[in-house]
Amino acid sequence: MGFRNKKSPFGRFFVMMKHMKFYLSSYEIGNEGKRLQELVSQNNRKVAYISNALDFATDLERRRQGEEKDISDLEDLGFTVELVDLRNYFGNKKGLEKKIRGFGAIWVRGGNVFVLRQAMKLSGFDVLLKNLAGADNNILYGGYSAGICVLAPSLRGLELVDDETQKPYTEQSKIIWDGTGILDYAIVPHYKSDHPESEAVNKLIDYYVEKKIPFKTLKDGEVIIME
Repeated sequence: MGFRNKKSPFGRFFVMMKHMKFYLSSYEIGNEGKRLQELVSQNNRKVAYISNALDFATDLERRRQGEEKDISDLEDLGFTVELVDLRNYFGNKKGLEKKIRGFGAIWVRGGNVFVLRQAMKLSGFDVLLKNLAGADNNILYGGYSAGICVLAPSLRGLELVDDETQKPYTEQSKIIWDGTGILDYAIVPHYKSDHPESEAVNKLIDYYVEKKIPFKTLKDGEVIIME
C-alpha cells in the first residue's frame, strides 16, 4: 500500500497513508483518544458504530452493556454515534453505501472475527470498505480487536482465538477464511495484556511465525494510526 511506518516511544504507530485514515486499537479506544478526535473531520463528527462481531452472542444484556460503553466512550470524545446494523443491509450494498457515506468515521468493535467477516460479506461492507480505502476521502475507519483483525489478507490462524464455526446467519453456511485485504499484514491485539485472549494470542503469534505471515502486535492501549 506504499506506506512508511515509524513507531513512537509512546506505544503508538504512525503510518503515512495516501487515502482513507485508520485508527486501529488493540482494545476499546486505547491511549490515543485525543488523536482520534483530531483525525475525524471537524465538518462531520458522526460515527457509524458497527457491533456485528457480537451477533453470535446469547447474553443480550451483556452485549447491550458493551455496546453502551463503546458508544459512551465515543460520545465523550465529542462524536455523535449511530449504531449501524449490517444485518439490515444484507443483499442491499447500495443502501449500505448511501448510509455509510453520511458519516465522518466508522467504528467496528471486537467480538468474533469470523462472524464479523460474514456480516461484511453479506452486506457488501467488505467491498465498500476497499473502495473507500482506495479513494481520496476524509472518512476514518476505526475499531478494535476483531474490528482490526478483519483487515488482514487472511483469517487463517485466528481460529486459535475465535470460534470459526459460529454461523449466526442462515445466508452464510461456509467459513470465510479470506480477510478483507485492506492491509498486507495481520494485526495481533491483546499482546502481553491483561485480557482473557492474551494466552491464545501467543499461539497465534507462533502460527504466524511458523507460516512466515507478516504481523504487528499491539498491547492493550496501543494504537496503529494511518493518516
